Amino acid sequence: MEPRSIRHPCYSEDAHYYFARMHLAVAPACNIHCKYCNRKYDCVSESRPGVVSQVLKPSEAYRKVQETISTLPQLSVVGIAGPGDPLANPRQTFETFSLIKETWPELELCLSTNGLKLADHIEDLERLGIGHVTVTVNAVDPDIAAEIYDRVHWRGKTYRGKEAAEILLERQAAGIEELRKKDILCKINSVLIPGVNDSHLLKVAETVSAWGAFTHNIMPLIISPGSPYEREGRVGPSGSETLKIQEACSAVMPVMRHCRQCRADAIGFLGGDTASAGTQDTLAIRRTYPPEEREAIQLELEKQMLAKQEQRTLRSGACGGGSSKRQPGSVKVAVATRGNGKINLHFGHAKEFLVYEVEETGPRLLGVRKVQAYCNGTADCADPAGKGRILEETVAMLSDCDILLSSGIGENPSRLFREAGIAPIVKKGEIEKELMEAARFYRYLGTSAFVAKP
Repeated sequence: MEPRSIRHPCYSEDAHYYFARMHLAVAPACNIHCKYCNRKYDCVSESRPGVVSQVLKPSEAYRKVQETISTLPQLSVVGIAGPGDPLANPRQTFETFSLIKETWPELELCLSTNGLKLADHIEDLERLGIGHVTVTVNAVDPDIAAEIYDRVHWRGKTYRGKEAAEILLERQAAGIEELRKKDILCKINSVLIPGVNDSHLLKVAETVSAWGAFTHNIMPLIISPGSPYEREGRVGPSGSETLKIQEACSAVMPVMRHCRQCRADAIGFLGGDTASAGTQDTLAIRRTYPPEEREAIQLELEKQMLAKQEQRTLRSGACGGGSSKRQPGSVKVAVATRGNGKINLHFGHAKEFLVYEVEETGPRLLGVRKVQAYCNGTADCADPAGKGRILEETVAMLSDCDILLSSGIGENPSRLFREAGIAPIVKKGEIEKELMEAARFYRYLGTSAFVAKP
């Protein structure tokens, strides 16, 4: 693990079970237009980048942090990720960061950008101690990038097509190189777009690694309503398609597996946000934590996290190490969770599932599968056809899994999963512990003990 990311839930897979982050939506304007994007500010039920309930002023963002940090002791990172581009809104972005740094110097600061103006603001990043920067790079070939970006606004002029793509790629390369020189950690986000860049992302990984990036996050395309891609009829990749590209790119550089494609106003643990809807166990008790108690809590969480890492390393060493390829006897498990490292969500309420590969040495997170919730999605619960469609889509999304773990599941969904060869098991508790027990049970009894007979 990169030591500087030990408490950063987006840069460290282990940290996302223990530490929380907060996005401040102070940056409304954007200087490029991606064909998959249509920024909306008032949709509380969506979870995707570019969506917020309210754009904040820097002073309002400061008060939001003040309110949150006293009641969420696990908060370790504050970032700005939109809803536009933070560096297209430099006054709001850096005024907000300055206010936070002055009051809470212990908080890690980060931002997410398309990279167009990154090199122009490298001194501002260094001055404010912003140690983590995410840059979205969807292509490194201008011809492919021209299929992704509709237009680029640069130095008072609007560019389109290949010319726009060439400007953006040149500025991204220059900005990432400057981050490397300043020793600022850079994570790359790439949207996997079937038929556009799916066969190109390995080249992206090789290129950004050479530029100096630290890790690569390959995210499945989410079609925004009203976007050019929706009008073109494009669709996102399947879970197995995303996994295949992630596995290939992981041979080049570390690949992030636990991304939730968060809203620009997300607060809390990954998978357990409070800004958009949903609850979080650790936020249920609204007590105030003074600074010294917050630090003590985070030190203890860090200690627990490092102890689990050591146990995992010992298990892996004793069994001959791990591999990115699926091992004989491994079990693939989907988990319904609100976050916080626990199985604590009913199947019907899940809008995503964490998918793990469980071997004798322990579990390995493969990725996140987004779904529409069976019991509170856009289909009315009184609409059997709508619910049936959602259930069929969810079963298909998890069709490569052996087991589904949730805190509860209804009779009809349970039956359909069994018929699809997926064992629905009801459990509550720590994800890692329950994964190992469920996988051992499954190996011992075999598939026939769980799934419906023909």
